[in-house]
Amino acid sequence: MSGIHPFRVLRAKPLWIANGVITGVLALLFAVFYVGANIDPVDHMAKLPVGLVNTDKGAVVGGKQVSLGNRITESIKKSTASGDKIDWKVMDEKEMKDELGEGKLYGALVVPADFTSSATALTGAGTTGTPARPTLTVLTNQSAGSVGSSLARAATTQAAENASLQAGRELTVQSGTGQAKLPAAARLLLADPVAVTVKDGHPLGSHSGLGLTAFYYALVLVVCGMLSANVISGQVDHALGYTHNDMGPLIRATRVQTLAISSTLMAVLSLVMGTLVMVGAVGLMGMDAAHLPLLWLYSVCAIAVSGIGALTLLAVFGTPGMLVVTLVFIGMAVPTAGATTPLQALPGFYRFLAEFEPLRQITGGIRSILYYDAQGDAGLTRGWVMMAAGLVMAALFGFGVLGWYDRKGLHRIPAETKPETAAVPA
Repeated sequence: MSGIHPFRVLRAKPLWIANGVITGVLALLFAVFYVGANIDPVDHMAKLPVGLVNTDKGAVVGGKQVSLGNRITESIKKSTASGDKIDWKVMDEKEMKDELGEGKLYGALVVPADFTSSATALTGAGTTGTPARPTLTVLTNQSAGSVGSSLARAATTQAAENASLQAGRELTVQSGTGQAKLPAAARLLLADPVAVTVKDGHPLGSHSGLGLTAFYYALVLVVCGMLSANVISGQVDHALGYTHNDMGPLIRATRVQTLAISSTLMAVLSLVMGTLVMVGAVGLMGMDAAHLPLLWLYSVCAIAVSGIGALTLLAVFGTPGMLVVTLVFIGMAVPTAGATTPLQALPGFYRFLAEFEPLRQITGGIRSILYYDAQGDAGLTRGWVMMAAGLVMAALFGFGVLGWYDRKGLHRIPAETKPETAAVPA
């Protein structure tokens, strides 16, 4: 023994500097990624897709065909009140239902077929009988993300309220009497004649976590792949004798061979993990899910690709690889997954990350399977394509770099050197 107390190592400045820099940068990056992405979604929002549907059939008033629905939708479309925050998509009812059912819309505003006839009845023009307030319907879509649905609901509700004021002004003019000559009750009604109703445009089951089960399920898959990569990497090192174990002598393996062994383990064990994740979420916890065989296959592939990607980073970067894995699969991934805050409400840098971050791609596929009847256009096709691309990139990067390490003689344990021969005296 050296006689030097182990705690004296705390006097070493390089130890403090190295660990201080690494942990400090890690803390700063996580704060930037998590807080920065969600600190002001309203201000960063741009072109949030919202449907605008006009089914109004119009009515004949004073011998002329009138359509308040057309006027309202045109006014909303041309309005600059929301700037470029909302992308109003004029469409028919079928297109709206299809896009809500694919998660392409965060909400919609619908003008019903009897809007003009109900509105003109309030002034005594048009149809006869007991007048009823015209309605505008605001549709939400929690399956596309709760925050995005809330932002869309606020925008459509505001547009509906403005449309009500516009309709009131037009009805007053059309009455031909002038607002001053109308009874007090009629003036009050015409000031804001439209009732606004809010409905769920794409209802989900009660065990769908208000549209968040897809995100959390995908997060579980990515975390399983990431953490199991760390476990498998360590256990393979144990088995080959690179770290302390009682299993036998060192088995020399190149870096490429080690990654191949670890990746094979990951691919096989993904079958087990994918099965148990689905058993836990659907079987034990009762999560609403359909297309179970497809969900199982997608889950297995997601874990395998995430795990092999993490193994690649661990093999290429060594000990710092786990920090890189954490940043790629968790730090940068969670805020850009589009599950809580929509991509349209993120700053530009985070939208760029979302184009390739694995969690976003996997979440899109899971969302399609769970909420949108496994439609390819709802994110499933993109999920498969991006997972395949990620696997190919991991293989090319990992085996390419490790092959270069091997060719350069950068082996994990250097070859034994021959002992120097003692000089023989003359």
